[in-house]
Amino acid sequence: MDAFPFCKVTHRVMRSRFGPHFTEKKGYPTDPKTIGEMIRKRRLDLGLRQIDAAKMIGCDEMSIVNWEKGHRSPRVNHMAGVVAFLGFSPFQNGDTLAHQLVNNRKALGKSQKEFAHQIGVHPSTLARWERGERKPAGRFERIVAGALSELTVQTTALAQKPAKRHVLAPRNGIPAVV
Repeated sequence: MDAFPFCKVTHRVMRSRFGPHFTEKKGYPTDPKTIGEMIRKRRLDLGLRQIDAAKMIGCDEMSIVNWEKGHRSPRVNHMAGVVAFLGFSPFQNGDTLAHQLVNNRKALGKSQKEFAHQIGVHPSTLARWERGERKPAGRFERIVAGALSELTVQTTALAQKPAKRHVLAPRNGIPAVV
């Protein structure tokens, strides 16, 4: 529609980026509760596409889609990449030994079998400790305490490690480096 009946000029301007229409990004999780929401928030903060985040984490693009939509949660083997991408461990530090074992093991992306082999116990023994059915005693108590402190240090180092830099597919003919 013309601005004035006697004038054929139409005034076109871009809306202010600080106005009410630009205050929130569509689909931006302001208070993320799930790992998928945390990944989506971090990805949007970095201005990345899902395929770019997938390359940085080391998984498939559809995995990112399913995590962000809440259809699935990341598998243990992808958790080390997720922790590095987020820059922190999404698991809360548990108040019991069982929760601490599970959370630190998952943050490093290790299966029960791998972690049990690392600390020198049978996987079923580790499973009982993680379920809270039993507690390590004697020398295993010292081994688990040492392994937990080592896991905490590794998780912290993994979270502080800068994400891998990738040259992304060009957008509008300009390649981006992340």
